[in-house]
Amino acid sequence: MRVPLVLLLIAVAAAGPARGAAGPEERAARLHRGAIVVDTHLDVPYKLEEKWADVAERGATPHFDLPRAREGGLTGGFFAVYVPARYAETGGAARKALELIDLVRRVVEAHPRELSPAASVADIRRAKKQGKIAVLMGMEGGHAIEDSLGALRMFHRLGVRYMTLTHTNTNNWADSSGAFYLPDFNPEEYRKHRGLSDLGRDVVREMNRIGMMVDVSHVSDETIDDVLEVSRAPVFASHSSCRALTDIPRNLRDDQIRRIAAAGGVVMINIGSYFVDQKVVDAARADLLAVRPEYERVKAEHAGDPAKRWEAVGALLDALPHHRTDWTKAVDHIEHVIKVAGPDAVGLGTDFDGVRDPPEGLEDVSRLPVITRELLRRGHPEPVVRKVLGENFLRFFSRVEAVARASAGEQAFIPAGRGE
Repeated sequence: MRVPLVLLLIAVAAAGPARGAAGPEERAARLHRGAIVVDTHLDVPYKLEEKWADVAERGATPHFDLPRAREGGLTGGFFAVYVPARYAETGGAARKALELIDLVRRVVEAHPRELSPAASVADIRRAKKQGKIAVLMGMEGGHAIEDSLGALRMFHRLGVRYMTLTHTNTNNWADSSGAFYLPDFNPEEYRKHRGLSDLGRDVVREMNRIGMMVDVSHVSDETIDDVLEVSRAPVFASHSSCRALTDIPRNLRDDQIRRIAAAGGVVMINIGSYFVDQKVVDAARADLLAVRPEYERVKAEHAGDPAKRWEAVGALLDALPHHRTDWTKAVDHIEHVIKVAGPDAVGLGTDFDGVRDPPEGLEDVSRLPVITRELLRRGHPEPVVRKVLGENFLRFFSRVEAVARASAGEQAFIPAGRGE
């Protein structure tokens, strides 16, 4: 008896997927498990400095520990050597950076079976093969070099592989996008150099020569223009999202994304709710308006004591509500970069432990696999998803390394009139 085709199809559908065929969840898990997953901005040292804990214990920091990093499939993470802007005013920036480098090293040395010190593309790939998590360092805040190319070179020798040219402060050689989260934020106050000064151009050139990645997160639009003009190596944003979707100075315009990508660079998406959802920004700005009088009082009260002023302002801002969005907003920003500049232009720079408002559903490093599942669900092919997870960044990093190798015969740069 011949079975009608429609009945045969119904029977096959009812039987479920063929034996051996992977469903969406299994497919995503397999892809994520096999991929190299890199996060270029983790503020783990900042949180461990606040409250020391063993990263082997769950809950060591709000967003990171070894169990959750394993669950998240993390291959390599850049621990941020974050030097707060106040050190540019009070002094001791280089010392603070050295203390944090020591902290990172102590964390890695305490867990040799799980963590691997890393400073190159090869180190990250080796850690993947060994089943370890590669820990690299990126320095956040160019004021940490205290205007010294000698200090820059020494930080590189200690393992720092990128430097965010500014933090929320304009330093002596590069303009910042500013402290956009303050009630009295005025971008004009941060336009000291109209981009990079002559020393700033020298810093970028020396970073190219030694193989330190140039990070344009936190810098002004004019500084990005100057960096792209000066740099021989590709540049990147270690933890920034898209201004077309969320209009804050810390995010990048579409034309900036295109130019960074055209030069071989990559934009690493910050997942903080404030970075990925305009509604969160609007709510936060309303909160700032409400506390403006108290903010002005605190500033005036501690005008002569920068340390107390920073502490008081920080406490005031920390007490504000933490507005949060849905985690899929972060994927919207990944997709926007792909749309604007192509699938080779984007990666992950979550800012875990640096943001206080991770999206619901993407609360910590253990949740990274949801990004893989969502990208696949939205129809992105597996090779593109692997690029987003880590291969785009490794390609960019390898190009920075290649420029340094090609510069091996060049002498260390010393600004005129300086003996450093």
